[in-house]
Amino acid sequence: MASSSKKMTLMGLTTLVAVNMMGSGIIMLPSSMAQLGAISLLSWIVTAIGSMAIAYGFAQLGVLCPRSGGMSAYSEEAHGRSSFFMASFLYYLSLAVGNVAIAISAVGYMTPFFPWLGTGAVPLFVGVVSLIWITTVANFGGPNVTGKLGAITVWGVIVPVAGLSIIGWFWFDAATFEAAWNPNNMAMSDAIAQSIPLTLWAFLGMESAAQNSDAVEDPQKNVPLACLFGTLGAAVVYILSTTVIQGIVPNAELANSSAPFAFVYAQMFNPTVGNIILVLAVMACVGSLLGWQFTLSQTSKYTADDNLFPKIFSKVNKAGAPIAGMIIAGVLQTLMAFSTMSPDASQQFGKLVDLAAVTNIVPYITALSALMVVMTKAEVESGIYSRNVIVTLVAIIYSAYALYASGLEAAFGGMMVMMLSYVLYGFIAHRFETQGAQPGAAVTNKE
Repeated sequence: MASSSKKMTLMGLTTLVAVNMMGSGIIMLPSSMAQLGAISLLSWIVTAIGSMAIAYGFAQLGVLCPRSGGMSAYSEEAHGRSSFFMASFLYYLSLAVGNVAIAISAVGYMTPFFPWLGTGAVPLFVGVVSLIWITTVANFGGPNVTGKLGAITVWGVIVPVAGLSIIGWFWFDAATFEAAWNPNNMAMSDAIAQSIPLTLWAFLGMESAAQNSDAVEDPQKNVPLACLFGTLGAAVVYILSTTVIQGIVPNAELANSSAPFAFVYAQMFNPTVGNIILVLAVMACVGSLLGWQFTLSQTSKYTADDNLFPKIFSKVNKAGAPIAGMIIAGVLQTLMAFSTMSPDASQQFGKLVDLAAVTNIVPYITALSALMVVMTKAEVESGIYSRNVIVTLVAIIYSAYALYASGLEAAFGGMMVMMLSYVLYGFIAHRFETQGAQPGAAVTNKE
């Protein structure tokens, strides 16, 4: 385990959560949502409420159940040993799939500067794999280095996205926004449902504070705070930025833009400013990928520490980085990029995002449902118990709705992966027959 001097602070962890969510999730969303119209902005309200409920649930779990292992450990509290493995396996695959999608997105932003990357499937594959391995090697310096790098790259999001949330209103035109509201004459419920997978993708990462609890100073205090601060901050920025951009750029132009934030800045100022924003967007994507590579390696490490993944994932260097696990993850992501190789980056990105979202939702639900067990063990007061149950139900209902909104193809893919996880667990379940291993005890927290 890394020494305390090499662990992340609250600021570093909150930054990691923000980078994981905002680093790539928001950059392309205005274009995707514009295809449905500004009415799709209503899905932000649903997703913001659901995501804050999920973040609150993870915050409570972090306080009442100070175990390492994040969502997997919480799932075990209610559903047993197999649930720890299932949650870890699904989350691990989800991160790997999501990383490939982020790399594809980053390569797309780089194409105006390196046109060769957009000339076919092979150049796209080369660019994606290069980014995967660059961010993998960059994590060899350990969690402290990752946190510092994240603190730099997050400005690639803060400048264009948060900046637009503030100054963009000087260019906002109510008539442009009104014309963009519902160009396809969709029912409100349909517009929200079709937008949910997009907005959920933007919030994936709220759980990364809990997932990295082993690498954090004072995790019982800092993990819940990082979950809440990171999610709340992202929600405010998401809603303001995607609303104001719909009132600046005509809907048809926004829907066809491959770099919406660069496009809007070019309209507000000039093409040079647009290119600067494009560079910042690429930096943000790389920073996001860096943070997710770190979280991916931590997920495999704590699962291996619990004897559920091969022990090679547990080995760390002097900086606390599980290099062997990172290399294995890099190979896996390379294979995923190869298996989904396509000249159509947007289509490849969309399919990967849907699958990543679905495989994230299942661990969310299993982990959140454990809060009732954890609260019972901690003997919390009845008022706190009731409040937490209500918030948890909101989080689970949202998660189920997001699963439904992701579509049959993505849901079927997630179901097949979940079935595979139980098959694999069947081959290692005998290890725990005589160990009598029990989930870690929750702390007492009577308020």
